[in-house]
Amino acid sequence: MKPDEIYHHWEQVRADLLATIDSFHENELAFSPFEGSWPVGQIMLHIADCEDNWLYGVVQKQIDPWIFYNLSQHPNKSAIKQILGRAHHRTVTFLDHLAETDLDKTFTTPDGEPYHLGWILWHVLEHEIHHRGELSLALGLLGRQGLDV
Repeated sequence: MKPDEIYHHWEQVRADLLATIDSFHENELAFSPFEGSWPVGQIMLHIADCEDNWLYGVVQKQIDPWIFYNLSQHPNKSAIKQILGRAHHRTVTFLDHLAETDLDKTFTTPDGEPYHLGWILWHVLEHEIHHRGELSLALGLLGRQGLDV
């Protein structure tokens, strides 16, 4: 099975993430769900920096890992969604060109830890699902309906 078929549900995960982001008001991007947590806008950006760091830093070596997208530099939903859109477009293009055998290739992080591409892809997808749920919970804390899928 081709990797783009294995990970085809990522499109729905991303669509649900964007719908969740749209549910926040601009002035709520600074909302922190609990003391010491990142604001929700930073959590949104963290989804993109994880995707870029793993797939374009560790795997494709197009950037130096570990970059960090800062909310102060991307302070509104439009800017955040642009970063997420760019990252996801590259991911979809990357998946389109992979063969199943590529999933067994090993890539090493800057600290020397080896990971198979299959693990990296699942990690990045699971990471997005995790933080999408966190954002949905934050909406609930703000008194609004979160993601219900």
